[in-house]
Amino acid sequence: MKKILIANRGEITLRIMRSAREMGIKTVAVYSEADRNALHVRYADEAVCIGPPPSSQSYLRGDRILEVCKQLKVDAIHPGYGFLSENAVFARQVRDAGIIFIGPSPEAMELMGSKLAAKETAKKHHVPLVPGTEQPIAGISEAKKIAAKIGYPVLIKASAGGGGKGMRTVENEKEFEEQLNRAISEAQAAFGDGSVFIEKYVTAPRHIEIQILGDQHGNVVYLFERECSIQRRHQKLIEEAPSSILTEEMRQRMGNSAVALAKACGYYNAGTVEFLVDDQLNYYFLEMNTRLQVEHPVTEFITGLDLVKEQIKIARGEKLSFTQEDLKIHGHAMELRVCAEDPMNNFLPDIGKLKTYRRPQGPGVRVDDGFEEGMDIPIYYDPMLAKLIAHGKDRSEAIERLKRAIDEYEITGVQTTLTFGKWVLEHPDFLSGHFDTGFIPKYFKTDSIQLQPEDAGEKEIVALLGAALAGAGDVTGEPLTGKKALAKSHTKWRKNRLL
Repeated sequence: MKKILIANRGEITLRIMRSAREMGIKTVAVYSEADRNALHVRYADEAVCIGPPPSSQSYLRGDRILEVCKQLKVDAIHPGYGFLSENAVFARQVRDAGIIFIGPSPEAMELMGSKLAAKETAKKHHVPLVPGTEQPIAGISEAKKIAAKIGYPVLIKASAGGGGKGMRTVENEKEFEEQLNRAISEAQAAFGDGSVFIEKYVTAPRHIEIQILGDQHGNVVYLFERECSIQRRHQKLIEEAPSSILTEEMRQRMGNSAVALAKACGYYNAGTVEFLVDDQLNYYFLEMNTRLQVEHPVTEFITGLDLVKEQIKIARGEKLSFTQEDLKIHGHAMELRVCAEDPMNNFLPDIGKLKTYRRPQGPGVRVDDGFEEGMDIPIYYDPMLAKLIAHGKDRSEAIERLKRAIDEYEITGVQTTLTFGKWVLEHPDFLSGHFDTGFIPKYFKTDSIQLQPEDAGEKEIVALLGAALAGAGDVTGEPLTGKKALAKSHTKWRKNRLL
């Protein structure tokens, strides 16, 4: 393997390229017209524009990507995450073209890519499942009977895809039909597949995932767990490893379940088996992600492994160089997704130019990003700017180190999740480890954190708007004072700025 094309953009592309360079492998970048000046384009040994800014005309054009591979004599493709990373059709096209796909086989991807097929496989291998349907819902009346039998609240989920799309929580029978139709419609629009299923909604769940690695010789190991319960709209914002609630015995049981599932589908390369854990520490299979995860750096910190290098070695046909017994947890790691979003305005994506962009440094701090000062934030893609990761000897040190790194991270020009991240790290329930996936909706309000306007000009405008709004009353008729007035004025300013 002498040349790899990375079929992606941004920070994950740079992260893959750096590992490839250390292995003496040349890299090829593909990019859209919006990313012409992106860092991953400049870092690569070769780079080719593959289309206009919309991903459907560029990063999702598997045919165009394969043309570039043929032109530049590429040996392998690494899909990163997102875009084509879990597209079994593309993986099969890559294989048929005589190019190595740095990921699992198309067959394993298809099996685990269907939530219903994955659940059936899990059931056969005694991996615990949340009570629910085993087949797509056939009709409204049948679905209502199933939901009543399972017991409300229930969760309606799309069989294909992820990221919270096609997912609806239903509290009672009265709202069931409306939420079912919405889930089907959203799943059809997002994935071209309107199949949905029903499962019991687990109250106050933790979202804990197990990282696995498997080679093409039948060896599979688990690289411990990641706690991913700090989420908004079913998308993760803070991840850590290990989890604060798992005992060593439970860790082994969950790890063994993940390995059994991987072996059942002949899985190789990197993958993640996701579980829900209830308040009684029962765990249930959720789904399997057949790719590298956004949050993989926390696992790299606690294991000392480079997961991208391991992926490449596995794709080359090499055996794993270690066994389960060789793996140990070293310290504690945490990751904050630094997104161009406004937490004070329902985490809506923000756009603009990075007026200031200075990364934190120092012991135990890592920044995976794809931006630099002066760059524009494209409106076409995910709003994540960077991943800020900290590692310490224990959870307390990792938290303090991440807080210090947040304070050092200077970003102006767009609103970000930095201040929100520090608020989470200082919250008593997070510090004690007593939290679940409902943490953000339960605790986070617009006056939970102190606003940090991006520059002096905005600060003056926000202050004036706050003074004007104070006493004017909100939609409930109550006077707006203090932080409430300031938050409303800040939201109004942000909305007007984007028009």
